[in-house]
Amino acid sequence: MTAWGALALHFAGPRPASLANALAGAWVVVAVAIFALVRPPRRALVAFAVAFAALLVWWSTVRPSNDRDWYPDVARLPRGEVHGDIVTIENVRNFDYRSETDYTPHWETRTLDLSKLEGLDLFLSYWGSPAIAHTILSWSFSDGQHLAISIETRKERGEEYSAIAGFFRQYELYYVVADERDLVGLRTNQRGEGVYLYLLRTPRERARRMLLDYVAGMNELAREPSFYNAATQNCTTTIRTHVIQIGVAMPWDWRILVNGYIDQLLYEQGVIDTSRPFGEVRERSLINPRAKADGGSPNFSARIREGLTRPPPRPK
Repeated sequence: MTAWGALALHFAGPRPASLANALAGAWVVVAVAIFALVRPPRRALVAFAVAFAALLVWWSTVRPSNDRDWYPDVARLPRGEVHGDIVTIENVRNFDYRSETDYTPHWETRTLDLSKLEGLDLFLSYWGSPAIAHTILSWSFSDGQHLAISIETRKERGEEYSAIAGFFRQYELYYVVADERDLVGLRTNQRGEGVYLYLLRTPRERARRMLLDYVAGMNELAREPSFYNAATQNCTTTIRTHVIQIGVAMPWDWRILVNGYIDQLLYEQGVIDTSRPFGEVRERSLINPRAKADGGSPNFSARIREGLTRPPPRPK
């Protein structure tokens, strides 16, 4: 509790950073002094509990906001409207990238017909450790449309991501709703991340409910911002939250946190192609060669799916 309080003050304490660090140091001194000087031990525990309660009161005042100086690629909040089978989503990102930081912004409004929904797909993007990946869901439609949604941090100008800071209310939660050419191509062609695509066995009705729950989630964030949390509200745990919210059981598994291995979990559960050994399925799912050969054309989504087949639904 002492360490948590020091880190909370360090990352989220009042600015400038020197003041936050001074407060973090003072908190540690107070905690140590309580247990070193207050007797008997029962009284020390009570004193520490009072001090920690005061810290939690301050912590409750650290609130998320939709009104900050955001980077241009997360500047607009997506919103959706649903009328029967027709879903209209505003602020769909479809940027043209010359490099990761040099791009021409394009924000679009997309209209999707849920009666044409074909399936749900999963991207896993690796930038370092094989144990950690970024997860992206994408909905495929028979008219050729693909809507990709990535749950990420919404960063302010000058702000960089820190895994430790992600536990301490430093970033707002953000749904990047984008064309695959933007969201996936950025990772394969500009950042050089290793990206794998898995076509899921998810029934169409379940994929439909999942998309509608995502739309509800993004609309809620537009009304009331929320903090990203590196453990409880990240790119994968938030997907699990949506799965549970649509009434589908998703038991806890260690690979939900160590999500670089989540494709192994999905293979074991029969959610992805199981007609071949897992190693073969994974090797074919790597899309980087096809993505780079395409170069970000309007046919990007079709090109990266070449050679992939959606597994048939399970028999009822």
